[in-house]
Amino acid sequence: MINEIIDNALREDIGDGDHSSLACVPEDAQGKATLYVKDDGVLAGVELAQLIFHRYDPKLKMETFINDGTEVKKGDIAFTLTGSSRSILATERLVLNFMQRMSGIATQTRQIVKLIDGTSVQLLDTRKTTPGIRYMEKWAVRIGGGGNHRFALYDMIMLKDNHIDYAGGIKPAIERTNEYLISTNRKLKIEVEVRNEEELKEVLATGNVDRIMLDNFSPERIKAVIKTIPSTYETEASGGITLENIRAYAETGVQFISVGALTHSFKSLDMSLKADFSK
Repeated sequence: MINEIIDNALREDIGDGDHSSLACVPEDAQGKATLYVKDDGVLAGVELAQLIFHRYDPKLKMETFINDGTEVKKGDIAFTLTGSSRSILATERLVLNFMQRMSGIATQTRQIVKLIDGTSVQLLDTRKTTPGIRYMEKWAVRIGGGGNHRFALYDMIMLKDNHIDYAGGIKPAIERTNEYLISTNRKLKIEVEVRNEEELKEVLATGNVDRIMLDNFSPERIKAVIKTIPSTYETEASGGITLENIRAYAETGVQFISVGALTHSFKSLDMSLKADFSK
């Protein structure tokens, strides 16, 4: 999947040729470039950069000074790159685009992880990702210290409000889901979203699910209902969670907190890859 994403991105950016470089840079020119960090945050995408460079030109040599997951500050040098000047120029923007975004996600994730430090809850991302590059964004969440929820629609069953409404209610949605898994010989975890206490009671009465998501419950409401949920069920809080209140959610006793903002509302870290003429 990573190689497919890289190949597609290179096709998108280069097309039938990097004509700026082809026009003015000699074919045999060799160069060196340095990756400068221009913001404070958590670095992410270094390993991916190595994959991109090698995918495009196996002769490019990268010397890494700072690894993924390291907290960096403005002025730090993450790595240097040597090899064909044309190859450096052709891959420069793709590497920066990925690293800036991944570092932004990792930075925000680390910030939130620190807010819930000392609790047993695990911070999760969601499917609210950029189409086509979901793997890279979820990778960045892991680098930042968070965990990944299901990757896509195929690796976990999640019965959300629309599924429940279309199915005619919680009980038929759960029963049909279990029948489907048996008939198709699939072993997938089942998570059910509940919007209120009545729906929670119906899930508990029906059973045969693995995780219950308490959607848009306040911390106070979660504390009140968490005692009624048997330990055989995993519990997750989602919706209405902010930097200001996430600690309160983490202290309710839920096992997971999912935050869509990890991958849809972040600030990219600024960085640049500059030609380097030092020896």
